[in-house]
Parts: sequence; C-alpha cells; structure tokens
Amino acid sequence: QVRLEESGGGLVQVGGSLRLSCTASGRTLGRDTLGWFRQAPGKEREFVAGLYFSGDGAYYGDSVKGRFGAYRDKTKNTIYLQMNNLKPEDTAIYTCAAAEGILYPVPTQLPNAKYWGQGTQVTVSS
Repeated sequence: QVRLEESGGGLVQVGGSLRLSCTASGRTLGRDTLGWFRQAPGKEREFVAGLYFSGDGAYYGDSVKGRFGAYRDKTKNTIYLQMNNLKPEDTAIYTCAAAEGILYPVPTQLPNAKYWGQGTQVTVSS
C-alpha cells in the first residue's frame, strides 16, 4: 500500500512560481510511474506531468510544456512539480498519482493509477 501526500500549494500572482511536493509512504518507490493531474471547477481532470521513478525524463501536458518541470528525489521518496510563469488558467486542485510498474504512454495510462493523494489547491491571481 502506498500513501501519497501533496504539499506546496497556495496563492501566487500571475507570472510567479510554486513547487509542489508529493511524498510517498508505505514502501520505497522504484519501478513505478508517478505524476500530477489537476482539476479546475467545472472542468475535467487534466494530465499535467508524469515520470518514471526509476528513470530519467518526464512527460507533460500541452498546456504546461515549457513552464512546468517534474522530477524526483529518490532519497526522499518524493516527486516534485516546479511550476513557473503561472497563469490564471493554472488555478486548480493538483493531485499526485502513483501506479505500480512502468506505464506507457504515461498521459493515457496514468489516469488508471491505483494510488492518489488528496490534492493541494493552487490559485493564481491576476
């Protein structure tokens, strides 16, 4: 059993930055696929970013490419989402997800993840 806990959300002005954290407990992550989703009021859940905890590289949704970066820290059993140049349309609840094994393609398979966090609110004010 894996439990995920997000942190780092908050209120930021347009053009600002935030870093979200997602820490896993219950076991040490390894050959797992993790990522971030977001959901704004009245909208469907959207894939933001995903990565393989045991590998390099990351995948991004089109709306965040070039502005967001996802990476992991194996020593902390944690993944991060660095969000730069934030826009009002980035306002949403951001949720971390984890799936056992290597999923591909990440954006379409990660929504089936077994483990989900509670989410953290990100609000971008104009």
